[in-house]
Formats: sequence, C-alpha cells, structure tokens
Amino acid sequence: MTHQDADELREAVRARYAEAARSATTSCCGPAGATEGVFGRTLYGEDTAGPLPEAALAASLGCGNPTLLAELRPGEVVLDLGSGGGIDVLLSARRVAPDGFAYGLDMTPEMLALARRNQAAAGLANAEFLEGTIEDVPLADGSVDVIISNCVVNLSTDKPAVFHEAYRVLRPGGRLAIADVVLLRKLGPGLQRVVGLWTGCVAGALLEDDYRRELELAGFVEVEITPTNVYDRAALGCMAAEVTGPGGIPGGTDVEATIAELDGAVMSAFVRAVKPGQ
Repeated sequence: MTHQDADELREAVRARYAEAARSATTSCCGPAGATEGVFGRTLYGEDTAGPLPEAALAASLGCGNPTLLAELRPGEVVLDLGSGGGIDVLLSARRVAPDGFAYGLDMTPEMLALARRNQAAAGLANAEFLEGTIEDVPLADGSVDVIISNCVVNLSTDKPAVFHEAYRVLRPGGRLAIADVVLLRKLGPGLQRVVGLWTGCVAGALLEDDYRRELELAGFVEVEITPTNVYDRAALGCMAAEVTGPGGIPGGTDVEATIAELDGAVMSAFVRAVKPGQ
C-alpha cells in the first residue's frame, strides 16, 4: 500500500466517523436491526450503560465491551485507542475511580467534541480526551496500565505501528484488552480496494495468525484471541447498508457478491496480551 492509499483510507475513516458523531444515532444493527447484539449500544447491558449520556450510547460503533474484558481495577491508568463518543472511557473512568484515570485517543475532531460533551454530562473528572492517531500515541513511555480499544485497530493502515506504540506506552506487566474484527480466511484482492469496507471494519482486518504474530513481534506475550461472533449474511448486509456518504462503497460494486465472499470469513473477537515485566 502506498502512502497515498493509506492517506486516502485514513481520510475515508475520518469522514465516516465525523458523520457518525454529527448524527449520533444508533446503527441499523442496533435494537431494531436484524443483527442485534453485534454492534453498538446493544453490547452494553443496562446495568453498565444505563447511567451514561444517551449521546455516548448512540455514537457507539464498536464490536465488543472491552471495559469488561480488561477487568479494570481502582487506581489503574487506562488508554482507549480510538475512543469515539467516549463510552468506554467513561465506563473505565468509573471502574478505576477514585484514584485511577482514563484517557481517550481519537483522530476525529467531531468525535472528540462529542466525547467531551458526554464527559461533562456524566460529571467525571478523572478522564481526558486526546487528539491524535493510534499509530503515534501522545503519551510517555510506560505511562499506562491497561490499553483497551473497540473495533478500531482493524481500521489502521499500519497495525505494526499500533502494536509497537501500545507496547511502548504500557508499563511492564501492563495489559492489552481489545475488541476487534479478525479474519478467518484471506479475502480476495478486490475487497482490499473497497474503501467503504475499511470504514465498515472489514477489509482492514488481519488474519487471526497474522494478528497474533504482529503482537508477538511488538513484544507482547500471553496473546489470546477469543472469537465472540462470526458475521453472517444478515450482519454483513446491515454493515454494507450503513456504508454511505463519504468513503462509501464505490459505484458499480456488486454488494451481494461481496457479502457472499465475506460470509463466514469475518469475526469479532476479544484480544488479550501482556507486556512482560512486573
């Protein structure tokens, strides 16, 4: 992939999530959709998400609940890569209170503005939202206990950089606990060029073995990848229907054929890993 391709894909992702922040509405895969429980707010139980601002729930576009996966403890410092509307940061801030702290990192100004409004509405002081990319984290070495992320790493065009940055900012013994989209088999080359599918969290995903290898190359140990949902035709059709506007599926794309090729090839998964040390 050329630098120009990477820049175009990043801008497509930015445009899609800027629009999501502006609309702050649930996806078609939410409570009224055919794939309830796959995306967004349905992944957060009422006991967990009930007290949060509605806009934080509405802007949730993730594929899991990493705050539960991470088993956060009071006093820990947490970083959410690609924090969006802030739901996972706000949940983390509550879990690590009173002495812990939660950072959210996002490259989309509209999402950052939404997240900061949600933080104010939630009345949480032990959180901060930072502007930047997950390939270049604006935090010091060894400053974080736990890194979480919710269906964002797959969007990066430089995943080795993401994993190396995560390793760098974690303290020795720190934990990576993310929800992400992972491939079960290799996709055809044509799909890699469909920008809309990058912004829909599919074509940018790594094969399971590649995911594990890249984490280990970055220095992580105890890597675990646990499947949570294999996407069927209904989920993929809903995802394709969402990809409109900037960075959408190009005209002339055979959507039905694309869905058929992806059927059973994509899963959401929980990914855990540890930085060695005390």
